[in-house]
Order: sequence, then C-alpha cells, then structure tokens
Amino acid sequence: MKAVAVTPGTPNSVHLEEIAKPSLDQIPDGLGVLVKVLKVGVDATDREINDALYGNAPTGDKHLVIGHECFGIVEAVGENVRRVKPGDYVTATVRRPGGSIYDMIGTNDMTSEEEYYERGINLRHGYLTEYFVDEEEYIVRVPQGLKHLHVLQEPMSCAAKAVHQAYEAQHRMKVWRPQVAYVLGAGQIGLLTTLILKLRGLEVYTLARGETPNLKADIVSGLEASYVSTRQTSMGELVKVTGKPDLIVDATGSSQLAFESMQHLGHNGVVVWTGITGGDKTIEVPSDSINLQFVLGNKLLLGSVNANRNHFEMGIRDLALGEMMYPGVLEKILTNPVDGLDNYKEMMRLLVEDKDALKVFVNVASE
Repeated sequence: MKAVAVTPGTPNSVHLEEIAKPSLDQIPDGLGVLVKVLKVGVDATDREINDALYGNAPTGDKHLVIGHECFGIVEAVGENVRRVKPGDYVTATVRRPGGSIYDMIGTNDMTSEEEYYERGINLRHGYLTEYFVDEEEYIVRVPQGLKHLHVLQEPMSCAAKAVHQAYEAQHRMKVWRPQVAYVLGAGQIGLLTTLILKLRGLEVYTLARGETPNLKADIVSGLEASYVSTRQTSMGELVKVTGKPDLIVDATGSSQLAFESMQHLGHNGVVVWTGITGGDKTIEVPSDSINLQFVLGNKLLLGSVNANRNHFEMGIRDLALGEMMYPGVLEKILTNPVDGLDNYKEMMRLLVEDKDALKVFVNVASE
C-alpha cells in the first residue's frame, strides 16, 4: 500500500513509499485495532522533518512515514478489544512508551528518557498511509457528530494538555482564579487553546502578526475572544490596557516571543510554552529583570509537549462543547484539503509556500 515518507537526515526527501498492509496479528493478546485512514493533518512538524531538522526512522528502516494527525474508521478489531468496534470513527495518540516510570503508567508524553517514540515523528512510522494497526490503548473514539472536525482531534489534545497542565501546576496557589489570558499565535494550536480558555470563562486575547480583517481574526471573534495584531499593538502596549495576564500560552514557534512573554506575566501566573523551535537563533533578554520578576512574583514557566489518551478525551469533550457554544466556527480552521496520497508534493508546497494555509490535510480515502 502507499505511504508518504521521508529519508531522515536528507533534506527535501519526501516521497511515496510502498509498504506492506498491516494486520491485527501484529498486535499481541488480541488487542489490535485495524484502522482505514480517511484523513491526515499535516503541519510545521512535517515540514521541519522534511527539512531534516529532526526525526529518525524506526530501527531497520531507512524511511519514516510522516503524519501524526490522523482520522479514520475502524475496519477490524482483535478478540479482546472493548473500547471500539468496526465502523467507529477514531483518532490515535502519537507518543509511544519507553522504559521510564511515566511510560509504564500511561503518561508517555511525560517520559523522563532522552529517547522518545512518536508516530510520524521519531522512531515510529506515522499515519500518512492507507491503513495502520495499533493497540487498543492508543486508539481514541471520535463521536460521529464531530467527524466534520476530523484532523483537529490531535492538535486539540495538545491544547487541552497545555491548559490542563497549567491548572494542575497552579494547585500550588491553593486558590487560583485566572481572569485574563493571552494566547500567542493564531495557528491551529493557538485557536484551539483560545476555545478551551473561553470555555473556562477567561477573558482571552489571541495575539498574531496578521492585520485585520483576516480569517484567523474572524475565528477568534467567532469564539468571542479578542484578536490583537502585534503589528498594530505590541504585547507591552496590550498589557497597559488589560493589565498583566494571569496565564500566557505560547503557540508561535518563536523563541523571541516565548521569552518576551515572560516579561509581561502577572504575579502568581504561569507561562506555558507549546511552540517548538528547531533552529539555532540567539537573542538577548533582560535576564536580571526576568529573574527578579519571577522570584518576587512567584511566577511559573511550564513546557508542554504532545498528549496522552486523557488529553485526547478532554479535547474531544471541549470540541463537542465548542460546537454547541460556537457552531460552525471551528470548521473554518480546516482550510486546505489535498486529495490523495499521490498529491504529496502539493501538500508540501502548501506547508512551505502558502502563508494563508491555516490547516492543510490530506483526504486519503472515502468511507
């Protein structure tokens, strides 16, 4: 069967690879789930893997099948599978366990090991193919009423984890009732984070470079949050209007903005970094000032990567509630469909060249 893959370590190596169709017997103990892939979302991670910035092939292979945002339909299940059945819509988690205590208890996203295993990213093949098989534990059912949001399930899990981890960490405060939040970046993670924070009742400001009017601003407005163009209003200027935020979630992929955000956080607040910076950029920061503010203000910096099953389920619940609260808004994120695995070059072109491509996804097959 067909798959879209790269040769890790070789820039611009994306290509079609012929691979064997998986089978249930590859998963022991009757716990396998065979999934027919319907759609796969792609993002900056896939672009950077194709740029050879990171990513490794599974042991024994020279290629890495990319794509970590999947949506499919269950075709067959092992005899001991209970959570899903043939005909169910599903997505799948990305991180797979290593050997740390965190991996052993199902929190693979929190592994303490330097080496990690992620489908479509590092040492495990991804979902940009016709079928995949996996253990029941890593398959998450998607309600039929959310099938129109298909590939948003995985990025939503990352947004859900980032917010959940912030609230978990803030138990240190005994009482923490954030009022104002800044979301930096209006890509898919930023927009989905905006939704989650609005559902929690916060006053949310989503900051991005683009000047209004634009699609991202329309989506933010549709979520009843405030869009702020940083070309028109800097973060420092916004603070003068709103006061210092209690929570900042960075989803820009810009280390400069990530560090700048630390200068504007309110007392007892938390900054969450979700963006990945794969380059080697160096910037100057007012380190003495940040150090002083964080110590005297009891402030917290938190990194959040990937998500486990619980976060996927949290995200699905928030997507469902979001559809009830703001009907039709989230679907606007899904801007750029590409038909078929054969059109992988167009997929990559959109990721590299089209700055207006908010969400690129591949229509792999019909039901």
